Amino acid sequence: MKTTLAQEFKAEPKFQVAEDILQACVHCGFCTATCPTYLQLGDERDSPRGRIYMMKAMFEGATVSAATREHLDRCLTCRSCETTCPSGVKYGHLVDLGREVVEQKAPRPWYQRLLRWSLRQVLPYRWRFGPLLRLGQLFRPLLPPAIKGHVPKPVPRLQAVASDHQRIMLSMPGCAQASAAPNTDLAAAKVLHKLGIKMQVVQQTGCCGAVDIHLNAHEQGLAKARMNIDALWPHITAGAEAIVVTASGCGATLQEYGYLLRDDQQYADKAAKVADLCRDLAEILADCDLSKLDLPKVQQRIAVHCPCSQQHGMKLPDKVKTVLASQGFDLSKTKNDHLCCGSAGTYSLLQPKLSSQLRSNKLADLSIDKPDLIVTANIGCQLHLGGHAKVPVKHWIELLVTD
Repeated sequence: MKTTLAQEFKAEPKFQVAEDILQACVHCGFCTATCPTYLQLGDERDSPRGRIYMMKAMFEGATVSAATREHLDRCLTCRSCETTCPSGVKYGHLVDLGREVVEQKAPRPWYQRLLRWSLRQVLPYRWRFGPLLRLGQLFRPLLPPAIKGHVPKPVPRLQAVASDHQRIMLSMPGCAQASAAPNTDLAAAKVLHKLGIKMQVVQQTGCCGAVDIHLNAHEQGLAKARMNIDALWPHITAGAEAIVVTASGCGATLQEYGYLLRDDQQYADKAAKVADLCRDLAEILADCDLSKLDLPKVQQRIAVHCPCSQQHGMKLPDKVKTVLASQGFDLSKTKNDHLCCGSAGTYSLLQPKLSSQLRSNKLADLSIDKPDLIVTANIGCQLHLGGHAKVPVKHWIELLVTD
């Protein structure tokens, strides 16, 4: 796609990326077949190809309208189109740049700005999100259904394990998961302990930066990335062999650190190293001898939901299924695994109607074989599906805990 950037964008090196990505697109339309919003709405402007056309015009100097902003807002950034694209178009990088420009060229109404600012002040900070979540859980029976679905019921916590193995892998407690699903990391630590690995939590780390980046506060997101690198670096230089990811949404962002900070002379090399060390938990377990876990036979039928961040972002579409199948779990049939459940970070709060439709589709696709349990690999998907599913929804690692 021949593209000539407007002068205002040529002056900033980061927008050269946009030109390169746009020129890779050949208009084939394969992406439309796997785009959840296009399949749901049938509007070309809500497809990757349509959004690419709008961003091309914008980067070439065309007027940007509220309609452009609306169609970019409807994008889930699920990156299913990247998996489908035969030309290797890096759509996720392009839409992040496009949204950054739209935010300046077509300012939002005050109430949208307030909501987005509020989300950025709460969700990335576990010491803010945690108390508010507990308050919501306390009054959960009184909440209206639309809000109640976003508030998970409290569950008994697993007992923490003490580990002193020589093999060390780092863990970031993150933001929402630490409060909303604390058993995920506790279960991961127990499983890794049995496999001879110590999961060392680096408490000084915080949100990976995804919330800010996807809400167009790029500099704030990059500041969080730098903070995490600074917190992780002493442990990395001391010999930690990997960074364990138990929330694939965070993992997809962590693996982008090298790209996000590529022009930062102070952090570029460190960011690339952190991205290289970041590994999804299923990827780690796939390389281990799981017979050490001595798992009992489980009678439940399990439906596996593979988050977009895991299959399209981290490129691990079948890893969880492979691990669970190798341990004899009865995996039920599902369909349309490549399509997003509608969670997509803050999307379910900012696009509730469309998100709800996508969730209904996903729950139907996960339930075709009448499973007893749904498992996933991302906290956002777990909360989004769990508030409305007819069966329990857990993180898959909890299946591997025997005591």
